[in-house]
Order: sequence, then C-alpha cells, then structure tokens
Amino acid sequence: MRRLRILIWHIHGSYLNALARVEHDWFLPIKPEKPEGYGGRGPTFDLPDRVREVPAERVRDLDLDLIIYQTPRNYAEDAAAILSPAQRRLPAIYLEHNTPKPDAVNTRHPLDDPGVLLAHVTHYNRLMWDNGGNPTVTIEHSVAIDPAARYAGTIPRGITIVNGPERRPRIAGYDLFLHARERVPLDIAGMGTEALGGLGDIPYRDLHRRVGAYRFLFSPMRYTSLPLAVIEALTIGMPVVALATTELPTVIENGVTGYLSNDPDELVARMRALLADPTLARRLGDNARELARERFGLDRFRRDWDAAFARAIECRSPVAGDYAAAGREG
Repeated sequence: MRRLRILIWHIHGSYLNALARVEHDWFLPIKPEKPEGYGGRGPTFDLPDRVREVPAERVRDLDLDLIIYQTPRNYAEDAAAILSPAQRRLPAIYLEHNTPKPDAVNTRHPLDDPGVLLAHVTHYNRLMWDNGGNPTVTIEHSVAIDPAARYAGTIPRGITIVNGPERRPRIAGYDLFLHARERVPLDIAGMGTEALGGLGDIPYRDLHRRVGAYRFLFSPMRYTSLPLAVIEALTIGMPVVALATTELPTVIENGVTGYLSNDPDELVARMRALLADPTLARRLGDNARELARERFGLDRFRRDWDAAFARAIECRSPVAGDYAAAGREG
C-alpha cells in the first residue's frame, strides 16, 4: 500500500489515536468554535506528527486520496460543506463505531452507496446492522497506549471508565454501576463523571497508569460496540468484569481473562472475589494481556486497515463515483 493522504474528522478520540498509527498522512478539519468533528488534535492525545490540522475552509484545496466518514452528519452534511465535488468522488470508507439504533435488528444503515466501503469495528455490529447493498468489512479494535503502562492492582477497588453515563443511562449501564457501587468499592472516570464523585476526564497519556493501579475494570455497558476501555484494560494486563452482551462473550472468558454475566449480583460476587484475592486478579490479568497481544495488537490493526484502503479504492469505480456524487449533491 502506497502512502495515502486521508481526511478524517475527529469523532472518536481513542480510536483516532490508534488509527493514526497506520502510516499514512492524516488531515483533521478544524473550526474555531470546535463543533463536533472539528476539534483537531485536541489536548488529550499525543497524536503522531503525520496527523495535521487544516482549517475547514481550506480542505477543498487539499490533494487527498481517500475520505473517512464516521457519522451520518459527516456523510450527508460535512462532505457537502467542506469537500469539493472531486473530493466527494474520491475513494471513501464509512467507519461505523456504533451498534444499530433505535432497533437492534431492523435499522438500515444511513450509508447507501456501493462505491463506499462500510467498515464495522465488531462482527456483532456488522451482523446486526441492515447494511443494504453496501460492501462491508470488519476491522477489530486496537489501542495505542504507553507500552510502559502495566497492571499493578494495588488499590483494592474497581474502576469503571465511561463518558457521560447520565446522558445515556440505559445504554451505558448507569443503573448497574450504581448498583455495584453500593456493594463494592468502585470508582468511575470519564467525561462528566465529576458530578458522580468520579475522577473526570483523565488525559489519555496518564489514564492507563492510573487505571492500572485498580484491582479490576467493571464495564456496565448494555448495548454498544466493544468498549475501548475493555481493550485498554486487557492490553495492560487487567482483569475485566462485564456484561455478557454484544461482542464481549467472544473476548472475555469466564475465570480466564475476567468474568461475564448478565446477572448484576453475580458480577458483584466476582468483583468481591477479585478484591479478596490479588493473586487471582493477577493471574486473570496475565491471561488478559496475552489475549490482547494476539487479537488486538497494532500490527494486525495496521494490516487490516491497509487492506481496507485497497478495497475502498477498488470499490470506487467510475459508475459508483458518479452515483455517490449525484446522491450527495442531490
């Protein structure tokens, strides 16, 4: 794969942090008021120098090879607003981070373009979305974190990492977090968690050292793509306690890398066992790190993305390009 010049909006910071490790030239559109997608590099992540900011009004002057959309707004509104007609005909990927909503099995994906590759982040997502006639691929997660970050487990408490749990309480399992916190010592980190007595938004460069001091990660997410907080925990060698929903049953093995259940009381019992037995937690954490290395490593992630770029270029035939341009402009 030759080195590409790729435009992407800053939608999902942790994912962008990993994707930017794929060795191409990345361009982030920015606006002074920083609306969704236009925040640029941001203060939380240490992105590589090959990730460059460009004012939104100058994007149409860029010599680009490929566009990555991540939201319906990116595809339907942002493209028309900041891309030139020629850029809207470039090879493109729609990167879908989320599970289908509002219906788990009958929701049609907003992308309707056989010339654009639809990339899902889990096999569960690809299965559950109605993908229509779009070509699809699954590229499983990876994370780019400080390789020196390691699990210690010295703090006899658990931790949950979720952004804005009160804004999406059922999906984020806010009630399950509160249920568990009443029964075991449990902290929470993420944007907007200060109001819950939480640690707030810890800068990514510091996050995993702080998280790794806790005994386990608790993920209460009911319905979401595989949470990156889970992958990060596995990567540093931390045991995970989570719901047995969406993609997680293919990742966490009970008693091997952590614990899964859809019974909140059973999850609390597993948390208590980890708090009482640091040796058990360490054994599960060592297994978790090995799993993360094999399944969610950056080398595999880079290969998958380069293969997706090649496929996206193949998808953009002249006929498909004309179809997409007409659809977006009409």
